[in-house]
Amino acid sequence: MPHEVKGVVARGKGAPVTVETITVPDPGPGEAVVDVQACGVCHTDLHYREGGINDEFPFLLGHEAAGTVAAVGEGVTNVAVGDYVILNWRAVCGQCRACLKGEPQYCFDTHNAAQKMTLADGTELSPALGIGAFVEKTLVHSGQCTKVDPAAPATAAGLLGCGVMAGVGAAINTGGVRRGESVAVFGCGGVGNAAIAGAKLAGATTIVAVDIDDRKLEWARQFGAIHTVNSRATDPVEAIKGHTNGFGVDVAIDAVGHPAVFEQAFHARDLAGRVVLVGVPTPDMQITLPLLEVFGRGGAIKSSWYGDCLPSRDFPMLVDLYRQGRFPLDKFVSETIGIDDVETAFEKMHHGDVLRSVVVF
Repeated sequence: MPHEVKGVVARGKGAPVTVETITVPDPGPGEAVVDVQACGVCHTDLHYREGGINDEFPFLLGHEAAGTVAAVGEGVTNVAVGDYVILNWRAVCGQCRACLKGEPQYCFDTHNAAQKMTLADGTELSPALGIGAFVEKTLVHSGQCTKVDPAAPATAAGLLGCGVMAGVGAAINTGGVRRGESVAVFGCGGVGNAAIAGAKLAGATTIVAVDIDDRKLEWARQFGAIHTVNSRATDPVEAIKGHTNGFGVDVAIDAVGHPAVFEQAFHARDLAGRVVLVGVPTPDMQITLPLLEVFGRGGAIKSSWYGDCLPSRDFPMLVDLYRQGRFPLDKFVSETIGIDDVETAFEKMHHGDVLRSVVVF
């Protein structure tokens, strides 16, 4: 029997979000209904509200979530009712060309629920990243549910569903940070600080954080940055070289997604160093790089989409490391809020006042 629950909806471009009644159908084949316990407020949700992803309004926002499986549809075997799960937007298909060559972390045909959640009048909703989790219950494909240890609180665990995983994965999976290497991270919001935490976890010995906000640089130190650079006042490339005997870093991570920042990251790396773009640019942005430098420096220039993660592999591992006290998920939670406070949380995020506001149900 369908459920009527409360959820956060973006009805039009730039319009304030509203809390409305959502109809959640019973799960069909391959689907699951999840009781959402907590969901982080991510920049991607704001991009949806602003029409920066697509124009398929109305959107049911929210995607960084953890909760408990309430019901499963026919044929579901990977999770069962009562399982504690983190929701993910890379439910691998197992059949596309990436999956078939053994690289499911790049799956090109990830699964979403076939049925639609609706408003009370029957209007179909577009769930953010195929999830839609600013809601008491949500309908997803069962492959979007990753079972983890329930000892990790949902306020922390849910953040692995997007931003934290994107940052950690940019350092470990995409950048391939190794013990003893040097790393610079440009942009110290949630994703950037997760990249710093990931670099520390991987054994980097020199970690340089770059931002234009001293508050964020102080946060970066809490996640493992050894040196900080305010790029409003100091040339970050020269500062990074100063911390690396004049050579530059082994891995430079752009967690901003702006051409000027990417160029700084490119020039701040050592010979054979890796540049990783994890910040999301806008469609109009262009970069200009000296081709001889691209050739002469060697190494690699990479983009990192969702931290090149495989949820079934990475989520349980990071939850285990969190429980061992080796990965500080709790530090990303700036505040917990109610479902009616999402619009205010967007404002705080826009002004850089929080790492993550987390909606608790």
